Amino acid sequence: MRSAAHLTAFLFALVALAGGAPATAQDAARPAEQSEPAQQSPAPAAARSGQPAPQGEAVAGAAVSPVLQQAETQLAKAERDLKQLGERVANAKDDDTRLAELKVQADALAKEIASAAAATRPRLDEIKARLEELGEPPGKDQPPEAAIVTQERQRLLAERAAINAIAARAESLAGEARRLAGTITATRRALFSTTLLRHTDVSAEMLSEAFTATAAEAAALWRSVSSWLTFAWNYKRLPFLSAIFLSLCAALIFLAGGYRLFAPFLQRHDEEPTYFRQLSRAFWSTMIPTMALTAFAASSYFFLDSFNVLRPDIAPIIAVTLGMGVALFFVTSLARSVLSPTHSDWRLVRVSDRGAKVLMVPIFAMALVNGLDYLLGSISEALGSPVILTVAKSFVASIIIGLILMSMAGIRPVLRRDDPFDAPGRPWPRIISASLLAMGAALVAIALAGYVGMARFVATQIIITGAIVVMMYIGFLTGKSVAKQGAFAETIVGRYLERRFNLESVALDQIGLAAGLGIYALVVLFFIPLILLQWGFQIADIESWAYRLLTEIRIGTITISLVGILAGLLFFALGYAATRWMQGWIDRNVMARSRVDAGVRNSIRTGIGYVGVGAAALIAVSAAGFDLSSLALVAGALSLGVGFGLQNVVSNFVSGLILLVERPFKVGDWIVSGTTEGFVRRISVRATEIETFQQQSIIVPNSELINASVGNWTHRNRVGRAEVAVGVSYDSDPRRVMQILLEIAGQHPMVLKNPEPAVAFLNFGDFSLDFELRVHLADLLNGVGVRNDLRVAIFERFREEGIEIPFPQRNLNIHVEGDDDQKAALEKALEDEGFSKTRAKRVAAKLPSDEEDMPAAARPTKR
Repeated sequence: MRSAAHLTAFLFALVALAGGAPATAQDAARPAEQSEPAQQSPAPAAARSGQPAPQGEAVAGAAVSPVLQQAETQLAKAERDLKQLGERVANAKDDDTRLAELKVQADALAKEIASAAAATRPRLDEIKARLEELGEPPGKDQPPEAAIVTQERQRLLAERAAINAIAARAESLAGEARRLAGTITATRRALFSTTLLRHTDVSAEMLSEAFTATAAEAAALWRSVSSWLTFAWNYKRLPFLSAIFLSLCAALIFLAGGYRLFAPFLQRHDEEPTYFRQLSRAFWSTMIPTMALTAFAASSYFFLDSFNVLRPDIAPIIAVTLGMGVALFFVTSLARSVLSPTHSDWRLVRVSDRGAKVLMVPIFAMALVNGLDYLLGSISEALGSPVILTVAKSFVASIIIGLILMSMAGIRPVLRRDDPFDAPGRPWPRIISASLLAMGAALVAIALAGYVGMARFVATQIIITGAIVVMMYIGFLTGKSVAKQGAFAETIVGRYLERRFNLESVALDQIGLAAGLGIYALVVLFFIPLILLQWGFQIADIESWAYRLLTEIRIGTITISLVGILAGLLFFALGYAATRWMQGWIDRNVMARSRVDAGVRNSIRTGIGYVGVGAAALIAVSAAGFDLSSLALVAGALSLGVGFGLQNVVSNFVSGLILLVERPFKVGDWIVSGTTEGFVRRISVRATEIETFQQQSIIVPNSELINASVGNWTHRNRVGRAEVAVGVSYDSDPRRVMQILLEIAGQHPMVLKNPEPAVAFLNFGDFSLDFELRVHLADLLNGVGVRNDLRVAIFERFREEGIEIPFPQRNLNIHVEGDDDQKAALEKALEDEGFSKTRAKRVAAKLPSDEEDMPAAARPTKR
């Protein structure tokens, strides 16, 4: 049957396409050297006996190579297949479906031939390399070479000639396969044009003859159907009922599962639903029942055919009847979902209630007339009725559909922006009414002109393709609504994800964007093939285009494989995830249990990340089908630009690797570099993050840390020394002061006993005797707190002991002779002491009244 033939051809195409090489036939079959083809023959006796063979025998013996034998076998098989394929094309020149399947087989055969020739390339490269090693044969005036060298050269030359002959033969066969594919394409185009542009004389005699043939066809149909039902009931009752029962079960399971899965999208609980809710309900309320009915129709035909219930004359009638039912239900459900005659709140177009109900009638009528036209045409073809009867049916159907379109121009469904849905409607906009009138009149005119096939094709596209385009438009609107900012969070799925994983609005918006893009992709992948099928393309055409789109997108000489790219991305994602898992596992289970230092753990974790991501990138590039040698050439060409333009980036990267390997400092260390001082928080590829004591993060390029001096307070350990400076008056006893400082240091719990604290008598200061208390701490990071505690203890203890902590003092003595001289002298003295001129003048004006007891003729002195 045709369904079995379709399945067989589809499987054959998949197997043939899977075995094809991505290179073109011209590339694979291009001969490396131009020479005469060699004839295949058994190995010569001289070669078997170990003696040097003459050149002719060496040429003949070259074909015994396993590579050549395999290529010769493949080409011989391809030649037989090509001949058989040509005969099938000649026999199927009027069957478009069969021609589409043969076109796929021809393309697959061309790829198979190309792969056979490509398999000889490695051997040809080996021969060339070996001949270069042997060199050119000696000239007349040169000493002769060894006989074994001459024999080896002759053998290699003969094998190269045989490979060139096979390449030339493969190129010829591939050209024939491509020409055959082109012939099939031209035949299909001519067949499609002939079908559409076939002219029929429309006259009263033709219609009268068709009317007479209708009665005979009706009687024949009744006899065929009744006899089939009688046969099925009497002899195939159990298979017949089993097929119907299993079909109903499949439809019910699909329908119940669909409604259960998408129940939130189908309910009408909202009194004022959002536009997204309207779109999603319209889409799913159309698709779920339609797919359930499709499952019932497909399973019914499958089970009836599998149980041998169908007869050859009844099978096409049953298939078209089931298909017509699905198409009619799809168009009607879509119109009901979009227009929603009984629920204005869920209406996707702004039309009145009465307009929505009226529009349902012509839409259903057109779908019914078009479906009956195809059904009656299939019945006529199955029963062998005259062609004139099929033409007459299509003629009448086209006229009726044209008149219905013209009548739709007179409907008044349009509402103003503020009108309620129950308000009387207004006429269509002029462009819509003119389009409906033009399409209807054109359809009637084409049918009356005798081009019934074209009229039937146009009527089908108006109804079925129009319904598919409306569904695509709804799907695109749904994806656009989901992708809007904040829209996904208001959906049922968005609320569930937010509740289940505590996602924030930003994450939900990103998921919504991905969901919108996914909806776009699904709409295109599902509905575009349906439109292509409606426009005369076959399933084999779509499969061939899809295969080429996924595996062979050509841009010049570059071939891009979407499947390879997706596989590369998948491998990279898996490698990246595995690397992150490995980093966490080693850090938590190996290094944490071994009590490894935090800086060492960070270095090991970072190194594993570099190695893992690099390996994942290499695997991904290889899986995507990119030639690493080509990438090496590109990298070599870009090396000069990298050296000049990215030298800082490369320098920082290499410096980061050096920091991770040598570890002059690590994460958590307290370092000082120039004016930057703080804790190392992160060492990345380009820079190091340092957090200061004021919680400021400073990003320092790695190259600066390598080339500059860096002080590390915690390089080997955290033991360090803290100092506290203190000054006492000259009246104090230095030894007593040193004793008190040591006692205070010894009483602090964080001060180490070994090394023990020490006190240094530093200097005789201007105002004090200067001492410094030096203590060692187990963790230098506690130095601020320890120094603070020691200062408080020193202050309290000195107060108890009566030891004075002096502060700088300054005496100013001024000698004045008269008011003006007094002010001038005072201003000068104050300016010398650092006062500004304005402030010195202000102070000098007030000071005499405040310092009446100041001795006269005093000059400024310092002490």
